[in-house]
Amino acid sequence: MIRIQPSGDGVTFAVKVHPRARRERISGMLGDVLKLEITAPPLEGRANDACIDFFSDFLKVPRSSITIAAGLSSRNKVIRVTGVSAAALEQAFATALEARNTH
Repeated sequence: MIRIQPSGDGVTFAVKVHPRARRERISGMLGDVLKLEITAPPLEGRANDACIDFFSDFLKVPRSSITIAAGLSSRNKVIRVTGVSAAALEQAFATALEARNTH
């Protein structure tokens, strides 16, 4: 299961980003880290912006609720989300991973 940590008024979780993928999706897990594929290249912060956009759309929260807490220049990132409970995040990830496994 993905490790989701409480952090102030939000939660954090670890992500391994695969830039320049064919499509944007949650592609699985590596231990307790979420694997995310995004189409943007890792140039000039475009992959970071795409990562924030993906989670904003996926979690249906404003873009301003998502920040990259660590790993701005790395494929391994820590994402911080405000306004979402750890339980809601776990449910959203479980649903996405389950859907991926049935296709």
